[in-house]
Amino acid sequence: MTAPALLHDVVEVPGPWTHRRISANGAQFHVAELGHGPLVLFLHGFPEFWWAWRHQMPKIADAGWRVVAMDLRGYGGSDKPPRGYDPLTFAADITGVIQSIGERQAVLVGHGWGAYGAWTAASFRPAHVRGLAALSMPHPLVLRRHMLKGGIARHGSLLASQVPFVPERRLVADDGIRVEQLLRRWTSPSSPFPDEETGARYSEAMRIWPASHCALEYQRWAVRSLFRSNGRRFSRRLERQPIAAPVLQIHGGADRQHTSQLVASSRHHVAGRHQWLQLENVGHFPHEESPDLVTDTLVEWLRTV
Repeated sequence: MTAPALLHDVVEVPGPWTHRRISANGAQFHVAELGHGPLVLFLHGFPEFWWAWRHQMPKIADAGWRVVAMDLRGYGGSDKPPRGYDPLTFAADITGVIQSIGERQAVLVGHGWGAYGAWTAASFRPAHVRGLAALSMPHPLVLRRHMLKGGIARHGSLLASQVPFVPERRLVADDGIRVEQLLRRWTSPSSPFPDEETGARYSEAMRIWPASHCALEYQRWAVRSLFRSNGRRFSRRLERQPIAAPVLQIHGGADRQHTSQLVASSRHHVAGRHQWLQLENVGHFPHEESPDLVTDTLVEWLRTV
């Protein structure tokens, strides 16, 4: 296995944005930012990093928003501590970043596990969340109930991630080819995403040790908490706090991770305004597979927030 490129070269991709590191919730986070106005904070999913939002950032900034895309704890250019991958810490990371960059509130746009954290932040720390756009991830309570009813057996990647040591080694073996394979497996067969260059960049970012281990820790908590008291406490607290902020859900009709019916049922945990958009012939990465449509949808929705 060849060594990955320098962290700076992999993570700080040139563009119209600027890069910096900020302190929040006891850790350092890498962010890319662009534009002026009310804050939109982008939260990537697995197995990507902040660059997943490269298509959306310029157009949303042009529409009058300050856009910030962060590397989650454990990913990309952010700190990779051994602990802190539970949803309560995740929510504190998100709202800590909002405050550390000088804002009180943000609209959160999250994909996959980034959306899992965004759902949690909107429920537990509502004063900091003006609105929530969740892509390809149901509300945490919906996901938990689905897994408890046997749905976890249909998510091979979630089950495989529970084994110690082996999954993270597989992610970085052979120059990270497993990352490209996962991207292609979860994408619609008709989609050109990922091209060779894009797949290689995500693979390089995952090889910044110990990113592969940290990335899987989010998934390990979600499964292990099913049988632990902290998971039950988390669930009870979510049940008491439906989301009051406006919510937009975007989901690919060809998503192989979560069915549209499952994800759409998240509306039962939203007390505020809820909007649903399903994109046909799109898989698990709507923002990458259909970037223009997702961007235009976000711009229109943001005008109503």
